Amino acid sequence: MSLAPTPSQTVGPFYGHALPFPGGGDVAPAGHPGTVTVHGHVFDGRGEPVPDALVETWQPAPGGSRTGRPGSLRRDPATGRIAGRDGVAFTGFGRVATDADGHWAVRTLPPGGVPYLCAAVFARGLVHHLRTRMYLPDLLALAPGDPLLESLDAGRRTTLVAARTDPRTYRFDIRLQGDGETVFLEFS
Repeated sequence: MSLAPTPSQTVGPFYGHALPFPGGGDVAPAGHPGTVTVHGHVFDGRGEPVPDALVETWQPAPGGSRTGRPGSLRRDPATGRIAGRDGVAFTGFGRVATDADGHWAVRTLPPGGVPYLCAAVFARGLVHHLRTRMYLPDLLALAPGDPLLESLDAGRRTTLVAARTDPRTYRFDIRLQGDGETVFLEFS
């Protein structure tokens, strides 16, 4: 006999109600000339888009600072509702839900000191969120010999490197399982 999972046995889609917030993908200050866009799709094991996933990104500031700044979850003082980002502070944190086609996007600044953005993926059917890295090829060329990438065979390594689609845009698809599964990291 098999029992259906209960809400305490899976991370989603229950989180999607309150966790996304206005401007969650706008990590870079509005109008900043150095912005880049990192986007992609989340796919399940059959290659189908996941329309109710949540992608979080973290990164150091362009100067390498990892201290972060407040500004992501401002609240309207009159209503108490989340008003979104302040539009000025670079927080290094983004959180976006996928759309009906499984697409997500963040607008950010290139990270300083490392050639990647860190990411966590929350999706239906996962008992725990998954962690990975999104390497930007331009920055990777400036910092060869990354220990994580060097530890992987060439086929698996490519699942961590975003594709540059134009000078300020990168595509990074996340495959939860199956052919071309993204390399996910385990922390103890």
